[in-house]
Amino acid sequence: MHLHPDRLLPANEPQLSIARALYASVADLPIISPHGHVVPQWLADNEPFADPASLFLTPDHYVLRMLRSQGISYDALGVPRSDGKPVAEGREAWRLFADNFHLFAATPSRTWIDHSLSFMFGIDTPLGPDTADEIYDTIDRALKTPELLPLAILDKARVEAIATTEFALDALAHHKVLKRKGLIGRIRTTYRPDDVTDPDKPGFAERIAAFGALTGEDTSNWAGLINAHRSRRAFFREYGAVATDHGVPTPQSANLPVLERQKLLDDALCGRIDAAGAELFRAQMLTEMAALSVEDGMVMQIHAGSNRNTDPLLFRERGADKGADIPMASDWVHALAPLLGKYGNEPNLRIIMFTLDEDVYARELAPMAGYWPSLMIGPPWWFHDSPGGIRRYLDRVHESAGFYNLAGFNDDTRALLSIPARHDVWRREVAGFLAGLVAERRLGEDAAADLARHLAYEAAKTAYKLG
Repeated sequence: MHLHPDRLLPANEPQLSIARALYASVADLPIISPHGHVVPQWLADNEPFADPASLFLTPDHYVLRMLRSQGISYDALGVPRSDGKPVAEGREAWRLFADNFHLFAATPSRTWIDHSLSFMFGIDTPLGPDTADEIYDTIDRALKTPELLPLAILDKARVEAIATTEFALDALAHHKVLKRKGLIGRIRTTYRPDDVTDPDKPGFAERIAAFGALTGEDTSNWAGLINAHRSRRAFFREYGAVATDHGVPTPQSANLPVLERQKLLDDALCGRIDAAGAELFRAQMLTEMAALSVEDGMVMQIHAGSNRNTDPLLFRERGADKGADIPMASDWVHALAPLLGKYGNEPNLRIIMFTLDEDVYARELAPMAGYWPSLMIGPPWWFHDSPGGIRRYLDRVHESAGFYNLAGFNDDTRALLSIPARHDVWRREVAGFLAGLVAERRLGEDAAADLARHLAYEAAKTAYKLG
């Protein structure tokens, strides 16, 4: 069972033989990773990772949340604290991880980790209590070699392009280093303005003032605020940005009169905005971001439907993005109506929609992308970027949207080594799904081969305008 060559492919013939051939045709294609959260400092500094735990454990919130669900503390897992208090050392955390690796049976995390251990380190012994130290030492030795430096990992994984994600106030110091090294293009930033578009975030007024100081705009004025975004987007494009990213609770958009927009901003800056006002502010900003995308051609990503940082104690102790995020239901048809009514027919607008609500794939997103030329459907995200999630996604969207209104695959990960593993899962599942259509005589073998290449490689390049 450990890394079987036919893993995730159909169990029975004739689909298995068809899927094997399709997978073989795409398995070694370069990787396009147009959206993710790899730490840019890793790539700019290109220095060895400290230890196996810092590579596999502490940056991976999929892993952390499963262990947390069994009552294992983040201190014991070596996750840094905001107050600087000591946490477990790398080997100690790794042993605890190995002791509990059985918790990941049949989960995508297990698939990704097993693939990473084999692909990057040649480790084909299953991780467990009896092998923890041996595997730790093997990884630790490899991490001290040039072959396991961050940029070498990209080379080994055949990563042709990768995008990181930075907030509007980020100075992009690491991308400046990457630019001096001639790596911008292969490595790109992405403009994520949530820090200055969401008044529910603590310190919003102070960040808006800093936004103004950074851009030389009066950001207490609505027009000045939009000009500040225009300026920062241009700055991010100097470091390869082709896309923006918007992590919003809902995809709600709005098209308010100018005076109402200014009142929302005034209320937000004075700290008197209520929950409904904050939602309306985000909704108007989503429409404003679409307007700016019409101007500059940057691809707009909307990641909606996550109730983020739901554990207040964890948030206070460790900060954001540590695994306490829960999916929510979402309504896209009514939410995007104001935005699409104003900009949906603009030829320069491209919006990629990501959801954590699987129910809307067939009911809303596929019919919407199957009509609006400005809309594409992003791949399964977060809780659903799994073998089962990919199968459900392809089944629910392809009949209404077709395959060419899909944005291919992006790994959306913080864990660098999981990038090739996640793309491998996508390619295997695409091969299996298309093999089923061929076996049912709904699709010819040549068309399936073209689609496999498109979904594995070309679709992401096209969706993100990467040439």
